[in-house]
Amino acid sequence: MKISVSNDKQSSGRLAAKRGSELINEAIAEKGYATIIVATGASQFEMLESLVRAEVNWSKVEAFHLDEYIGIPVTHPASFRKYLKERFVEKVGNLKQFHYIDGDAQDIDSEIARLEALIGSKEIDVAFVGVGENGHLAFNDPPADFDTERPYLVVDLDDACRRQQLGEGWFPTFDDVPTQAVSMSVRQIMKSAHIINTVPDGRKAKAVSCALTGPVSNLCPASILQTHADCNWFLDADSAALLPKEMV
Repeated sequence: MKISVSNDKQSSGRLAAKRGSELINEAIAEKGYATIIVATGASQFEMLESLVRAEVNWSKVEAFHLDEYIGIPVTHPASFRKYLKERFVEKVGNLKQFHYIDGDAQDIDSEIARLEALIGSKEIDVAFVGVGENGHLAFNDPPADFDTERPYLVVDLDDACRRQQLGEGWFPTFDDVPTQAVSMSVRQIMKSAHIINTVPDGRKAKAVSCALTGPVSNLCPASILQTHADCNWFLDADSAALLPKEMV
């Protein structure tokens, strides 16, 4: 586990993108291609802005979508498909392939089966993730399922998660925030060779402290990252504020 603390979220995002792009390029040099996972949310703005400018041959990169609300059309301002299309896919231009989660598919079970068939044979080189205010990893809210081997699953969103989405301005009212999502599972994320975890902002300080200094517990889902062989944490001064000085 590696922890990097920057003065501000812009710097933490740049450093996360730099390390992530290095790992992508290492995979391309070794195998001729790379497979990655891409996260969304306000915490990823600066990281993605830097990542799309990195010197990467994106035509050799295949990407998977981390999570998506159920019942939200791609035109909705909060749609993570819309977010990724506008902030990542269209910016890099020549991506080999991006596998979106169709959150408003008529048959969610069939959509999950489609995604699982795609990712089942893949080795993920780099997973770009974040941590929620409630400690969630992807949309795996506490108590998260640490045991399922399924790559994707339907999850219930708790009130803390939904309040975060409202507070970040994605929805006009709390009742407008969906109660369910399709999320990549914890075990699938943990299969990634490298994890780039970008967590800026003081709103995340309690979750960061829980994940890095507390016991590994599904009540703080991101704590599972303590057990990963190569997880890189990119924090700013605010999100790292509750960590012991010896950790930063």
